[in-house]
Amino acid sequence: MNPKDSIGVLIVDDHPLLRDGLGALLSTQSDMHLVGEAADGEQAVECYLRLHPDVVLMDLQLPGIDGVEAIMRIRAQDPKARIIVLTTYRGDVRAVRALQAGASAYLLKDMLRHELIDTIRSVAGGRRAAIPAQLAASIAAHVVEDRLSPRETEVLVHVAAGMSNRRVGEQMQISEQTVKAHMKSIMEKLGVGDRTHAVTMALRRGIISLDDDTGER
Repeated sequence: MNPKDSIGVLIVDDHPLLRDGLGALLSTQSDMHLVGEAADGEQAVECYLRLHPDVVLMDLQLPGIDGVEAIMRIRAQDPKARIIVLTTYRGDVRAVRALQAGASAYLLKDMLRHELIDTIRSVAGGRRAAIPAQLAASIAAHVVEDRLSPRETEVLVHVAAGMSNRRVGEQMQISEQTVKAHMKSIMEKLGVGDRTHAVTMALRRGIISLDDDTGER
């Protein structure tokens, strides 16, 4: 098949071995070809705009801007962009954000091979691929459990930066008691018993990241 008639795929992942493995898998398919690779979110956006792939395979945990932000930037330039999320995270908040940003499918990296190939064909054909049942259940659970308010998320970002309740209150111009109330709500929603565990859980689930801006200069 002429490459012009086959599905052009852009691979975005910061691990060279995984990119090599995915490239090798694509090379076994007569109706697909690799158009390019990117190792971070900035490269992903640049490569998409330059190469115009039919489908993007996008990791979420990337250096610099993450996969969710890259998806948003790509789709801001091309609302018809077809993006498949590949991640090690089983249905955390990143998954919800990626789907909200416009991802067409969401797969775990250990679910590859025939699932991936079938999903690429489906997405290239303009269809949204079905999310596997176990992932859908996990994503739904996180939508319910992890719905922190913007204010709670801001408090948690400051706490993750090492601020005391008093310092968080000064930074956000609210009382220390209000900060404590927010932290109590956060811990209840995340099902944890202390500030440290709340930060750890929020980082693991993708609710906040270490790159979030605390406003400190």
